[in-house]
Amino acid sequence: MLGKLDWDAIPLHEPIALITAVTVVVVVLAVLGWITVRGHWRYLWNEWITSVDHKRLGVMYFLLGLVMLIRGFADAIMMRAHQAMAYNAPGYLEPDHYNQIFSAHGTIMIFFTAMPFMIGLMNFVMPLQIGARDVAFPTLNSVSFWLTAAGVALINVSLGVGVFSRAGWLAYPPLSELRFSPDVGVDYYLWSLQISGVGTLMTGINLVTTVLKMRAPGMRLTRMPIFCWTTLASNLLIVAAFPILTATFAMLLLDRYLGFHFFTKEAGGNPMMYVNLIWAWGHPEVYILILPAFGIFSEVISTFSGKPLFGYRSMIVATMAICVLSFMVWLHHFFTMGAGADVNAFFGIMTMIISVPTGVKVFNWLFTMYGGRVRFTSPVLWTIGFMITFVIGGMTGVLMAIPPADFVLHNSLFLVAHFHNVVIGGVVFGALAGYVFWFPKAFGFRLHEGWGKATFWFWLVGFYVAFMPLYALGLMGMTRRMQHYDVAAWQPWLVVAMFGAVLIFFGIACLVIQLVVSIRQRGRLHDTTGDPWDGRSLEWITPSPPPAFNFAVLPNVQGEEAYWGLKQGALRAGALPDLPAYEAIHLPRNSPTGFVTAFFAVVLGFAMIWHIWWLAILGLIGAFTGFVVFAWRDKEEYAVPVDEVAAHDARHRAARDVLLHSGVRA
Repeated sequence: MLGKLDWDAIPLHEPIALITAVTVVVVVLAVLGWITVRGHWRYLWNEWITSVDHKRLGVMYFLLGLVMLIRGFADAIMMRAHQAMAYNAPGYLEPDHYNQIFSAHGTIMIFFTAMPFMIGLMNFVMPLQIGARDVAFPTLNSVSFWLTAAGVALINVSLGVGVFSRAGWLAYPPLSELRFSPDVGVDYYLWSLQISGVGTLMTGINLVTTVLKMRAPGMRLTRMPIFCWTTLASNLLIVAAFPILTATFAMLLLDRYLGFHFFTKEAGGNPMMYVNLIWAWGHPEVYILILPAFGIFSEVISTFSGKPLFGYRSMIVATMAICVLSFMVWLHHFFTMGAGADVNAFFGIMTMIISVPTGVKVFNWLFTMYGGRVRFTSPVLWTIGFMITFVIGGMTGVLMAIPPADFVLHNSLFLVAHFHNVVIGGVVFGALAGYVFWFPKAFGFRLHEGWGKATFWFWLVGFYVAFMPLYALGLMGMTRRMQHYDVAAWQPWLVVAMFGAVLIFFGIACLVIQLVVSIRQRGRLHDTTGDPWDGRSLEWITPSPPPAFNFAVLPNVQGEEAYWGLKQGALRAGALPDLPAYEAIHLPRNSPTGFVTAFFAVVLGFAMIWHIWWLAILGLIGAFTGFVVFAWRDKEEYAVPVDEVAAHDARHRAARDVLLHSGVRA
């Protein structure tokens, strides 16, 4: 009745795994208990769990990313500590457990930390910047988020029920095939990513449609902020690349469940086809993550330099060039496959070419700062740290784009250092810059600047101390994923790398402290005007936090920097624009469809992992029923009365009017 599930699935013989699982359960129960005691369930259900507001969903995506950052970093610091003491010794992690940890670390950090960070920021900011009331498909947006959360739930269940994959974060066959991984670890990996991947694909469709179809009057494509362009490019890549991932995982699932031979060594299968397909998704995925970060840095640099972004149209061209070229470089991940010199040369050259539009962006950011009155806030520090760090990572990437060099460095710690160089220096730094930059827009008060700068410096110094030694180790011949080693010269470098991971830990601790301190001091840090940074794009014209309808009246865009133009006009006139003609606003109703669908998706995934077929059927029926109930709903929208819209806007105009006559800005 329970398929393969029995008491042996509980890791009673592995103290570290058992303690971790118990700790997670205790924390979850404590949070649920606190919510119950404080009586917050009704509020959470009505305002967050069933919300279809893009702003609420963006916040939940980012919160999910923060939680999983801590989870993934725990794996990272365990690996660094283990390798530091694994010279001629077994270390403290069993080989089997160590393999699970490095597989889970990569999976969590890419799929469940970096992706929620970027999708959360795109969800929250982009509709505001284009002057829209919401995304094109609000309920689908909720379903997308909760399917991502379902994937997170499954991957965390593997902590205490069964095991996780030992086949690395991309699960190459033949190691991930049933013959070499007969337990449920690879199945946890596949089902968690299949479910969350469907949600990500729906997000891509939703956000592309929003950018193309939901812009405010006058908001032509060439008037959009660069963050909206990078959002468009990133989500076009999602729409093009994620079906490849879904199909690839589906074929591996068929191999494992029904005895197919897509990627086996026998019966005509080809493991290298899996590698081709996974990287045909995998390298566009790098740009899916980094392009929104480029947009964040563009907004930060322009705002805090007090001038328009240099080379706006060249930034658009560079963004879309990266979008197209990102599908022409995937083979550089396996030059050693033996495709031949001609094939390797083509992909090596294309990899060098794709660095050109990225270089254009770096120079445009520098030229924007040049001659500006730069305010060195923590978002600007993250941006400067990014430019230095990412350029170093880019140069090491171009080095590995040379096939002969890659033959020496492939699968070494040099590659690990390069990858973290661009992902931490680009994606994580970008996410944290955007977090600080748009936090007051989401919650109505700024984050504490002192703790923000402490977070930055611990992260920046910690990164260099943790990963520069890995470049040296790679050149010394140390390969990745080594559970123990017998080369004495490697150990000092690994000890230094462990110390760097400790510094990053302090950076994460400062991030948490910053949030706690800011909440406690929110009265002093309160944003009354909706424009704490003297911003230039439309999100800063709304109150902080914005109402459910975003804009009392949709803006009529007249130029590239829509809000900056309106603000300067008000300053010159010495008065706010005339009162607009208000109308009742229709908004979509909250819906439990996303939460219910995700619940049954978890049931389906867990049942398929453990071969509990009756439960899998129940999960399918439940998910389908949720969609049917949503399709047959009677009331799709509710109306915000015109008086409420006018009153809300009057309060916001009053705050702006006080600021205008104080001589600061509109």
